[in-house]
Amino acid sequence: MEVKAVAKTVRVTSRKARLVLDEIRGLDVDHAAAILKYSPNNASKIIEKVLKSAVANATNNHQLEEEKLFISACYADEGMTMKRFRPRAKGNAAPIMKRTSHITIVVSERV
Repeated sequence: MEVKAVAKTVRVTSRKARLVLDEIRGLDVDHAAAILKYSPNNASKIIEKVLKSAVANATNNHQLEEEKLFISACYADEGMTMKRFRPRAKGNAAPIMKRTSHITIVVSERV
């Protein structure tokens, strides 16, 4: 059985989130949580919350054992982009793209 948790419109770029997700894909939940706790990236804090949510969904809603859970899939899709403008010289304006992402973590039980 696969159980997932999704965080939508998170204020981190999907490209930066994918770097962290690639490190934890396929690992046990305990090992992945330890890696996320000591990772220096800002995205790791958000991903750690999503991982805890996925584990809570699995244990509370589907009665799976937390010791047997592992990350079967995790990905970051691109969310909406907030467009802002910064004033520049001679009355011009330069665009600023504030990107967001949708982070999904799927956990399964090892057989």
